[in-house]
Amino acid sequence: MWWESRLEGKVALITGGASGLGRATASEFLQHGARVVIADIDSQLGRQVAKWLGPEAHFIECDVGVESQVAEAVDMTVARHGRLDIMYNNAGITGPVFPPGIADLDLDEFDRVMRINVRGMIAGIKHAARVMIPALSGSILCTASISGLMGGLGPHPYTISKFTIPGIVKSVATELCKHGVRINCISPCPIPTPMVVSQFSGFFPDATQDRIMEIVHELGELKGSMCEEVDVAKAALYLASNEAKYITGHNLVVDGGFTCFKNLQFPSS
Repeated sequence: MWWESRLEGKVALITGGASGLGRATASEFLQHGARVVIADIDSQLGRQVAKWLGPEAHFIECDVGVESQVAEAVDMTVARHGRLDIMYNNAGITGPVFPPGIADLDLDEFDRVMRINVRGMIAGIKHAARVMIPALSGSILCTASISGLMGGLGPHPYTISKFTIPGIVKSVATELCKHGVRINCISPCPIPTPMVVSQFSGFFPDATQDRIMEIVHELGELKGSMCEEVDVAKAALYLASNEAKYITGHNLVVDGGFTCFKNLQFPSS
């Protein structure tokens, strides 16, 4: 059935693919016919996940903060599969659990977050474009965040890095559209991925993992539903597929309406 093979014959490279949104997206892509290479800094987990995902998945160790490793991940993907159709720049970090105020901001820590979340993403875009432009096709995806749409939802370094991503996408789209290559980003609301659960554990040290997951889900606004990893994976599937063949430069917000409104808090009397 066509809906079971929306990426038939496609080759995808996913950074930060060993856990969380990357792992969920790798699984989704594989279910729809793609061959997937997951790139991650965690080599032990990455190999385990690739084995769990099956024979059409392969792991490459990669620190996106090192451009040469990103370039090598792209080159190894092309060498293994002969092509690269989808590049999902998903790797990212939040920074310190208890960030200082702007007056006390550690600029070395700021640089570390920006090196991964912005420079690492630019490296992924650069080297994907290097092989996609000659092919005159390809889909590049980036994980942004609702922290890049509204202030106050995360630490300053993380928020600033995520505000940057939609701008990167729009800037790069102006060039890549001339070559038939699309680029888009996805801005999810908080989802209890391992990274988010770990961060929230710092705020609620006595809470169980199940309780932390409940707390994260309770942040949502869309009643009767909750945002899960698979929701972002399905958004990535859509943007990577031919169903989105005329969509580029877009920020797909997956937040159940969270950033659409703010209620006025009137006094009770």
